[in-house]
Amino acid sequence: QVQLVESGGGLVQAGGSLTLSCAASGRFFRISDMGWYRQAPGKQRELVASITSSGRTNYLDSVKGRFTISRDNAKNTVYLQMNSLKPEDTAVYYCNAEVYTTIWSRTADYWGQGTQVTVSS
Repeated sequence: QVQLVESGGGLVQAGGSLTLSCAASGRFFRISDMGWYRQAPGKQRELVASITSSGRTNYLDSVKGRFTISRDNAKNTVYLQMNSLKPEDTAVYYCNAEVYTTIWSRTADYWGQGTQVTVSS
């Protein structure tokens, strides 16, 4: 079983910064891609940023230049540094990891419980 535990959400004023963390634990072989998604009320969940195990990153256009995703493979942890936050960034942010549970298996998707980010104007 794999668990993803997120932390770092909260309330911040527009223009402020927050850093989200997500640590994976449990029994698995290794983690492939990791990412952050978000879901605002009444909207579909969208990919905010992703990072491969080798460090290649991908960002939603609206967060490019403001958000930075990184990971520490030794700690099985992914981070999302969010700067210059805007009210439209308000959402529940979810961590995602594609995990090889055994050396023989395909990857399986795991999700964190979600952390609320609220940006006030």
